[in-house]
Amino acid sequence: MTQPIVLASGSPRRKQLLEWAEVDFEVLVKETAETYPPGLSVAEVPVHIARNKALAVKGQVDTNRVILAADTIVVLGDEIIGKPKDREDAVNILSKLSGQRHEVITGVVLLRGEEEVAFFDRTSVWFHDLSREELQRYVDVYRPYDKAGAYAIQEWIGVVGIKGIEGDFYNVMGLPVSRVVRALQSFS
Repeated sequence: MTQPIVLASGSPRRKQLLEWAEVDFEVLVKETAETYPPGLSVAEVPVHIARNKALAVKGQVDTNRVILAADTIVVLGDEIIGKPKDREDAVNILSKLSGQRHEVITGVVLLRGEEEVAFFDRTSVWFHDLSREELQRYVDVYRPYDKAGAYAIQEWIGVVGIKGIEGDFYNVMGLPVSRVVRALQSFS
């Protein structure tokens, strides 16, 4: 690709992952509602939201540029857990996840003109049992209010609180970067 891709995300983690993968990119973000219509499967939800993020910036980008958008959700059972509203909500979310297995699903959409590649990646995460005091301390120190599921795997809670994962570690950080790089190659 001769021009950098356009990352339609303000996530510092997604930017970091693309830098690590040596993908040339520029950031262009337009605020979009992270809502979805009823009736979508759980896996379709983050793809729908990612598509809306990509479409929101499409009109501001030359049609031969590739736009990358992503959205990550956390799912416990059948419940989609979004970003916490405040400290109490963050502690309550983490209390639900403590000692449990949950899934992290990231939806990815790549757009260039009318061409689209869309997919999702799913990673299972198992938490150790964590005390309310540990969870409160984590929330107070790391303030995970901008993170689905109220945590970041690359922070203290991931180092100490996660018993195991099955799937792509970087998907839990917010972007299944190896799949993204392979998908970008299809646009070359």
